[in-house]
Amino acid sequence: MVRYRLLMLTSVPIIITLLALMALTLYWTLRYTWQSALMNVRADLAVAHHSMELLQKEQRMRLMSLTESYDFQNQLRHNPHQLIEWVKQQSGRYDLDFVVIHPASALAEFSKENRHLLMSGNEQTFFQTLEAYQLYNLNADLPAMAQIPLLNEKGIISKGLVSRSLIPIFNQSGQLQWIVDGGMLLNNSTSLVDRIRDLVYASDTLPDGSIGTVTLFMGDTRVSTNVPLDSKQLNGRAIGTRVSQQVYDEVLEKGNTWVDRAFVYDDWYVSAYEPLKDHDGKIIGMLYTGYLEWPMVVIYLTNLVELGFGIVAVLLLSGVIVYRGARDLFRPIERMHQVVSAVRLGLDRRIGCLALTPGHELEILGQQFDTMLDQLHQRNEAIKLASLELEDKVKDRTQSLSEKTEELEQHIKLLNQARMKLVSSEKLAALGELTAGIAHEINNPTAVILGNVELLQLELGTETERVQEELDAIHEQIDRIRNITRSLLQYSRQGGVQDEVTWQHLNPLVEESLILVRTGTKKMDVRIEANLNAKCCVEVNRHQLLQVLVNLQMNGVHAMDDSGVLVVGTEDWLDAEGQLVGAKVTITDQGCGISEENMQRIFDPFFTTRRSGTGLGLSVSQGIISGIGGEILVSSVLGKGATFTICLREKASYTSKLMLDLENIV
Repeated sequence: MVRYRLLMLTSVPIIITLLALMALTLYWTLRYTWQSALMNVRADLAVAHHSMELLQKEQRMRLMSLTESYDFQNQLRHNPHQLIEWVKQQSGRYDLDFVVIHPASALAEFSKENRHLLMSGNEQTFFQTLEAYQLYNLNADLPAMAQIPLLNEKGIISKGLVSRSLIPIFNQSGQLQWIVDGGMLLNNSTSLVDRIRDLVYASDTLPDGSIGTVTLFMGDTRVSTNVPLDSKQLNGRAIGTRVSQQVYDEVLEKGNTWVDRAFVYDDWYVSAYEPLKDHDGKIIGMLYTGYLEWPMVVIYLTNLVELGFGIVAVLLLSGVIVYRGARDLFRPIERMHQVVSAVRLGLDRRIGCLALTPGHELEILGQQFDTMLDQLHQRNEAIKLASLELEDKVKDRTQSLSEKTEELEQHIKLLNQARMKLVSSEKLAALGELTAGIAHEINNPTAVILGNVELLQLELGTETERVQEELDAIHEQIDRIRNITRSLLQYSRQGGVQDEVTWQHLNPLVEESLILVRTGTKKMDVRIEANLNAKCCVEVNRHQLLQVLVNLQMNGVHAMDDSGVLVVGTEDWLDAEGQLVGAKVTITDQGCGISEENMQRIFDPFFTTRRSGTGLGLSVSQGIISGIGGEILVSSVLGKGATFTICLREKASYTSKLMLDLENIV
């Protein structure tokens, strides 16, 4: 029914639009949410990195305050033999895990980079992994503090990840005397990672249910972390667990920063990892920040569900509004449909009043339909009367048949006269053949002359250089004679019998002509562009139209002095009312253009502006196109180029005098 069709027509675009908007919203919100999450965790990693730098700076400042203290300086001047033991006792006072002092003779125990900086008088702070005995040499308690049992594996890690600072002490003569060595053990340093976490993830910065975590890795093992062993209950710390293989390959093997979702012990986190390097630039661990992924996903899915309910509500509301608003259209249309069905069955029915507001389009349509039915009834009655009158007229027309017979005899006489004119036309065709024969006779001596000149060049050999200019002139004039005879031969055929005219697709013919022209212009700096958009077929002589196309295109090439862009296009030919007439071919060059004076003469036989031209090309082309009812139009801007437009009718028409005489007979 109409009401359901109308409802579908109005509802389907709304549904499609809303679904498209929903798809775009899903895509962009997902993309924006995920990109925002990655940007946030990258920023969190930068904050954690900066926090570690600040902690190392604070560690170095504590060690500096020790070396600048009165007690240290007093011990250094008055009691140097007890300085080593005294320094070891200061670690607790300065909140460091170890503080030792090495004599200058122990310089060889440090790396080349450390030695260079110490000898230069520079303090340095760096990360380093130390074996158990190295930890013991720094502080006897450190090996026990550094031990980490591996979860889900059998074994204990005894190495330690330390943040270490070295400060050189020089004597009055500028020689290195002592090296102050202090720092912090990062294994099991839960207070340190909790402090960094509180700096990175302030309160109310994460979704409900999510937790922010910070981890220090030694190699691929978590040595200090606040990642829980149970992400749901938030119990324990995942110290002694290893990082995933994917992160291991990217960060520890390749040295890249990792920012993406990662599986952290027992759940998925939005994570960021960066490598930790020692003083020699070797990767010894990682710094990690991240937060739980599922609370963010829950918020995103909740927003999607709310969006879906909103879209469904809009669809239902729009459907109700459309249906209620279209009821005034449904009833009149159904009334019209009932009347049309009744009239089709032969019943005399009318639509009548539709109870709509005055001036309503459907009310006016109903009145016009009733008027049309009344007029149809009147015409049926008139046809019945006309049939009776027709019988009387047939009798009267029979009487005039004898008069028409006399007129037919007169027409037969006119037909005989037309036959005589046809014979005369055949004689003109014979004259064209005679002209062609003359052209062939001229070509024969021309060929003899050309052959003898080439033989003369062969006999003379190198002696031809003395008369080369004359020989070139002979060749040029022979080519001129050939062009003239060829043009005369083509011109003589214009008045002859029409060649076979067939339906042709225009674009393939133009493409064939472009192949010929491109072949002939390979050595020229000419670029040919084609825009073939015609869809209409035209009735033409294939070979003659190909001749016209090649002629006009080569004229354009010569007008540009064999250098430039030649544009060839096709399109359908429509009249002012948009009805199809035929097809057009446009040929545009970038040559010198045509002056107003020459524009009136370009189609005259033997008129040319080129020294090597015959002046018959455009005349022959115009004769071919006009012979099938078409025309050639020209437009030009002097100095910028010219455009030739060939207008071809869909159905060829011949307007010779003989055809006009035959029309008069009919």
